[in-house]
Amino acid sequence: MLLIERHLLRQFALSVAAVAAVLLLVGLGGLLVDLMAEIARGKVPAGLLLSQLGLRSVQVLPLLLPLALFIGLLLAVGRLYGDSEMAVLSSVGMGPQRLWRPLALVTVPVAVVIAVSSLWLAPTGARIARQMVEDAKRSFLVAGLEAGRFIELPGRAGVLYVGELSTDGTKFRQMFVQSERNGRLDVITASEGELVVEGDAGRFLRLRDGFRVEGTLDAKDFRLMRFGQNELRVPDAATDSAADNLETRSTLQLLSQPGPAARAELHWRIATPLMALVLGVLALPLGRGEPRQARYGRILAALLIYVNAMVLLVLGTGWLATSVLPAWAGLWWLLLPMALLAGWLFRTDGRLRAPKRTVA
Repeated sequence: MLLIERHLLRQFALSVAAVAAVLLLVGLGGLLVDLMAEIARGKVPAGLLLSQLGLRSVQVLPLLLPLALFIGLLLAVGRLYGDSEMAVLSSVGMGPQRLWRPLALVTVPVAVVIAVSSLWLAPTGARIARQMVEDAKRSFLVAGLEAGRFIELPGRAGVLYVGELSTDGTKFRQMFVQSERNGRLDVITASEGELVVEGDAGRFLRLRDGFRVEGTLDAKDFRLMRFGQNELRVPDAATDSAADNLETRSTLQLLSQPGPAARAELHWRIATPLMALVLGVLALPLGRGEPRQARYGRILAALLIYVNAMVLLVLGTGWLATSVLPAWAGLWWLLLPMALLAGWLFRTDGRLRAPKRTVA
């Protein structure tokens, strides 16, 4: 590799890394807001905040890294034209097409990272995150319950309070539960009890030596009962949609799973790294500019191109899932024209037009 190619490779890599760091910070902020909202609704235990944030951050890499690659290369190429470095390189016979090696050494590794994240890391992280939430239901400590503090049950189904809690978070003493459903009020107190998980049946509070008051809010007749042992089901959070279930499936499982929804998810995972390759090639001709031209205007153009491409990918994935598009079409109807356009622009970039002949 030539010395100038090493210099360009370093400049391209630093620019892409800087943009990726900024976008990842912004993406983590958005993930944190969404995660805090789910914790407030009772869908995710508060004790899993950091672990869920780390696992979910992997899922945004296929969305943020193509944009970071595109903007980073545009800024780096625009700086070459703005500082007249490209003019000097062209004068010694190193035109835009000769930059393919440093461009490829930056674009291909980023596309590989996106492919690994999309095909393996993202579904694995989603599956581990969901399993951690399911396992957290077995312990009050992980679910965020503290002794001497009132908490809201999942789905806003009531209020729970315990006076003492064991070290493993499964047994308790001095419990108070107030729940309301369809205009019916239940108030339960117990001297001691434990949390029991019975497979698909859900979570149950096994209470001992307590009282139960139940009745209708509009009526004045309430019934008081004393029990030696009673089981109370803890409401679970709302179940996730089928699309969320597909996100946790591995790529090999999607290959063997029939149905348009699984095919749509598979095409989406394959399309994101290919889109990164196309955007990497497209960045070189679009980065061309005059020496005194404002270089940051290209960021707006990059955002528009990226947003439009991703919107079409999302729409195409939805059309595949609903069988509007046939499975054989996939998302190639978008990727192939963009790849041909990027290749043509890269091939013709920097070529001078032949002068017009005039008749004397």
